[in-house]
Amino acid sequence: MSWFRREKPPDEKLPVVENGERRVRTEGLWQKCEGCRQIIWKKELEANWNVCPKCGAHSRMDAVARLKLLLDGGQFEQFDARLRSSDPLEFVDSKSYSQRLESNQQATKLSDALISASGTLDGRPIQICAMEPRFIGGSMGAVVGEKIARAIERSIELRQPLVIVSASGGARMQEGAISLMQMAKISAALMRLDEARLPFISVLTDPTTGGVTASYAMLGDLNIAEPGALIGFAGPRVIEQTIRQKLPEGFQRAEFLLKHGMLDAVVPRLELKPYISKALKFFVA
Repeated sequence: MSWFRREKPPDEKLPVVENGERRVRTEGLWQKCEGCRQIIWKKELEANWNVCPKCGAHSRMDAVARLKLLLDGGQFEQFDARLRSSDPLEFVDSKSYSQRLESNQQATKLSDALISASGTLDGRPIQICAMEPRFIGGSMGAVVGEKIARAIERSIELRQPLVIVSASGGARMQEGAISLMQMAKISAALMRLDEARLPFISVLTDPTTGGVTASYAMLGDLNIAEPGALIGFAGPRVIEQTIRQKLPEGFQRAEFLLKHGMLDAVVPRLELKPYISKALKFFVA
């Protein structure tokens, strides 16, 4: 009877037979919302910039999508794309840092956890940096610090505003003190930007934690966050174990920080571009 069987290529989607029932494989087509826990068609979610159409929960986005969301026509010119870490400590945990860098570079098609670019926002030229959370958790190492420092220098040279979209787990442990030095390096560069009287708008997304929060993410002339974004230095569990107290509801979420004066605004993702445009009109005559 095998003569009458038609063999299908392995990449063709075949129905899966389970307990006598035929089911179609749908891996990767649907995604569960972290807010309402509803199953959403992934293309519908992506078309809405990863904002749940049912409850408004904001899912995470990659750096390229961030730039396309904020810049006119989704067009931008990228800088310093070839900067790569030299693995100065030859760090090894479950695998070597050099191997970890290589695998993340292949997966994201980026040299490190940040894209530095320029473009226009409602017709206004700006310098912009967007962090890539898929690259070792969006952690900040020497390359991220150098890219941001160079973006600040371009802002000063070209007299253009600076926007940084943060999405990071903090400083990169595989680079040790070198990654921590980026905090002071970027902060000093931002002081020169302030002396040049050019605006820096910091956009904090989920998550923005560790050394990134402790440095440039909270140093903006305007600090705005997306709804529900986790923002803090140490994690909630670490804080609870340290102080031996239960933390209040919503602790370290954007709305909590806004209520306690740590943020200037919480802005939904689809309103970010017009909000930043309006802010730049106020800062820049």
